[in-house]
Amino acid sequence: MPILPIVTYNDPVLRQKAEPVAELNNEVQVFIDDMFETMYNSDGVGLAAPQVGSSLRIFVLDADNMMDDDEEKPGPMAFINPEIVEKKGMKIPMDEGCLSIPEVTDKVIRPETVVIRYKDEDFEDQEIEASGWLARVIQHEYDHLEGILFIDYLSVFRKRMHKADLKEIEDGERETRYPIRPKI
Repeated sequence: MPILPIVTYNDPVLRQKAEPVAELNNEVQVFIDDMFETMYNSDGVGLAAPQVGSSLRIFVLDADNMMDDDEEKPGPMAFINPEIVEKKGMKIPMDEGCLSIPEVTDKVIRPETVVIRYKDEDFEDQEIEASGWLARVIQHEYDHLEGILFIDYLSVFRKRMHKADLKEIEDGERETRYPIRPKI
């Protein structure tokens, strides 16, 4: 399974609304496997298709290592054509980062619980309610499918604080420990 290069800040694919997957075929299955391999290689907990240059409504995650010992750990999960149907609970600020915006983190306020419908790796319909870290990762990756980045939630002041970092990433000058797609 190849490691896919990560698309970084200001690549147009990160701002597009991703297209639904029409059917599960071998090509989609291989792509999902490659996404998992890429996510693990990059030490990520989630990865959306646009982050590897594909405008498809797919994301993968494995948030087990972020969860408390007493929480049920769902393991690796693939979400095809997901739809968040409800956000609820308190809005919680937590630090977020993104493989497409390397070495930039900031506090993002998100609801603590989400209900999401999706098709799994077998293209079977699923619906789960997730809270805590799992909900956080789901919302972050789902945003990628909508063309939204975590920095979009920041105040003008906070964005300005990251301006030099974002310029360095945009110019392709940021070093990463994982392969990134070269800037054109």
